[in-house]
Amino acid sequence: MKKFLIAALLTSFAAAPGFAATATGGKTLTPQQQKMSDCSKEAKAKGLKGDDRKSFMKSCLSKNGGPSESAATPATPATPATPASGKTDQKQKMKDCSAQAKAKGLKGKDRQSFMSTCLKGEAGAAQ
Repeated sequence: MKKFLIAALLTSFAAAPGFAATATGGKTLTPQQQKMSDCSKEAKAKGLKGDDRKSFMKSCLSKNGGPSESAATPATPATPATPASGKTDQKQKMKDCSAQAKAKGLKGKDRQSFMSTCLKGEAGAAQ
């Protein structure tokens, strides 16, 4: 019964207006803190994680108008694609070079040397 009362009490505080002020120790949020909170909520609502969330937050926080303005900006989805595609290319190159090294039966220092050459994209690595 006590757990139920405590849960109900906490829920009523969370739903109360001005909860953000009490959640930060009785202090009101600065405009930057409020903006960060709003952007974070929007990123969570969009289900963004990892690099996508980081890019969204950077974009959202750099806007003057806050999260609603960034939601209307079509550039937001395109921004995380650039760094992610660079990582994907590198991962694919690693997989390709590793497969080539395995096909050649390379091990130890020979494999290490081959991988280094292959990942640099030097002409002799693919042969």
